[in-house]
Amino acid sequence: MAVAALKLLAGLVALAGVLAILAALIVLAIALLRMLGITLVQWRDLLSVDRWQEVLVTIGRNRLRTFLTTVSVAWGIFVLVFLLGLGRGLDHGMRQNFARDATNGVWINASKTSVASGGYDVGRRIMFENSDYQRARKTKGVEFMSAEHFIGGQRWMSLMTKYGAKANAFELDAVYEETIRLQSHVITQGSFLSAADIAQSRKSAVIGKTVADFLFEGKPPIGEWITVGSTAFQVVGVFTDPGGAEEERRIYIPVSTAQLAFNGGEKLGQLQMTLGQAGPAEAQAIIDDIVGQLAERHNFDPTDKQAVRVHNNIAQFERFKQMFWMISTFVIVIGLGTLAAGVVGVSNIMMIAVKERTKEIGVRKALGATPYSIVFMIIQEAVFLTGVAGLLGLSAGVGVLELLGRLDNEFIVNPNIDLGMGLGAAVFLVVAGALAGYFPARAAARVNPIHALRDQ
Repeated sequence: MAVAALKLLAGLVALAGVLAILAALIVLAIALLRMLGITLVQWRDLLSVDRWQEVLVTIGRNRLRTFLTTVSVAWGIFVLVFLLGLGRGLDHGMRQNFARDATNGVWINASKTSVASGGYDVGRRIMFENSDYQRARKTKGVEFMSAEHFIGGQRWMSLMTKYGAKANAFELDAVYEETIRLQSHVITQGSFLSAADIAQSRKSAVIGKTVADFLFEGKPPIGEWITVGSTAFQVVGVFTDPGGAEEERRIYIPVSTAQLAFNGGEKLGQLQMTLGQAGPAEAQAIIDDIVGQLAERHNFDPTDKQAVRVHNNIAQFERFKQMFWMISTFVIVIGLGTLAAGVVGVSNIMMIAVKERTKEIGVRKALGATPYSIVFMIIQEAVFLTGVAGLLGLSAGVGVLELLGRLDNEFIVNPNIDLGMGLGAAVFLVVAGALAGYFPARAAARVNPIHALRDQ
């Protein structure tokens, strides 16, 4: 009974909160419509030099108060712009890191069993074969399929590579032709490995720009022969990579050639694939299908996560997108809250200013000033104050983001706000400033001239 009562109470509180928000939105919408109507009637005041001089004189009467209000609003827009730009920088950094590999890529690595299965004990080493690659590539949902032979059984193998008198150790990857589909490499000279290179076990090699610069020092590398370990390979392509020099220290050779040259038999250490437009759930179903095939072929439990290790970029990318969506939402809420606090401060200041100018407003009304002109005068002052403060905060935020963008940081890349965000912030400031002045202005318009003249 108590639990049901608490649930009912929580539901009523939530409903009350929703109704309160709707009521506030309706009030604000009505206020905006009224201000629009007043602006249409009093639009000539925007072009009046005398009115603008009056606005400046009024704001300058209390410089300390004006300064503190300006700082409050400027700080709010600065925090909003900075947090939005920082969020974009983190998003760019995430996408750049993912760009090194296909966002729809999946890598399945052979490892050791952790569950006894098929009469085999725990700790048995699994090793894929060429037939596993051929079978997996026929699985429905697989877009591009490749595989890698681990030379000497090691995932990352660096071998001494020579050309003339130059020699250095570079990473050697023995792969199929479609590995290029899973990388962000850009072929700048020649071409990547072809199906014919694999089928005929050719001694072809594709080298990174770092390798080419070191070995050839500006000389065209295409067609030249390099010695990797004790085997000669002919350079057929050169690539660059957004990941920089470290990613460009690779040499790719045909998997079939490596299996012959380094006594690898038909062994493979990794299966690589892209899954097209598959979502996380569909991708997992395809992965489970392929893992099931491997489990059947190599006698291990398909639920054994240690037997084969799966790196699923689709699921990881989806998790990162959700995380950054939450971060972006949090940033917007915090930024708008900070800015709202500054706008409330402007409204309070305008309330005080209206109170101080009660006699002045009474004189204006006695001389024939209409309520609309009084309201527009107060709104004009509030919009001008928030506009100037917002411009200062916006400029400071953009400046700090520019400085932050010049720092060498792989997690925060090009933090900035686009034109749409800047225009949105400007519009928000105008509307917020108008609302900050509207409610005090409405009170000022209701001042009784006789009572105002008797004030003080």
